[in-house]
Amino acid sequence: MNIRTLLLGLMLTGSLSFVSAQTTKTDSAAGTTNTTATTTATQSANSAIDALKKQIEANPKDAEALSKLAGAYQEASDWTNAIDTWKKISVLLPDWAPSYYSQAYVYQNMKDDANAKLAYEKYIATVKPEEVEQNKKNLAYAYFYVAFSEQQSDPAKAKEHIAKSLQYDPTNQDAIKLSQALNS
Repeated sequence: MNIRTLLLGLMLTGSLSFVSAQTTKTDSAAGTTNTTATTTATQSANSAIDALKKQIEANPKDAEALSKLAGAYQEASDWTNAIDTWKKISVLLPDWAPSYYSQAYVYQNMKDDANAKLAYEKYIATVKPEEVEQNKKNLAYAYFYVAFSEQQSDPAKAKEHIAKSLQYDPTNQDAIKLSQALNS
């Protein structure tokens, strides 16, 4: 359980620390500064990725390093390597729900809605009863996404999912709107 808690903390920290360098050019001096900041951030991400890859080469089952690597790929918007790394973690820790949520997030960024839906469904199925409280916001979003995806093909199932979403987060305005649309 301690490794799962550690990985969850690392994942949340990694996914919340996205690099956001401004690239809008206001004048040539600012443009040079912004380009330099972006280049430095990219080089930093690449060196972190390289270091983590070496660490994983030495120990391919190092779940902590794999989680950090997946987060680093996400920060670099390298969605293909991010999804591959999250899948490796899912093989290593098949009952660790956050890896499926992260896969869904990456698939969404890749505009792969079908796989995002499947990953959210896997996340929902993998969250253990004792983990529900700490995962309410993520569960709410996962149920919302699945409901949104099914609203045309299976409205009855979409209604069930949106009800669960609102159970976990009754303040989500998008979920409220979808619920109203489905139930009208």
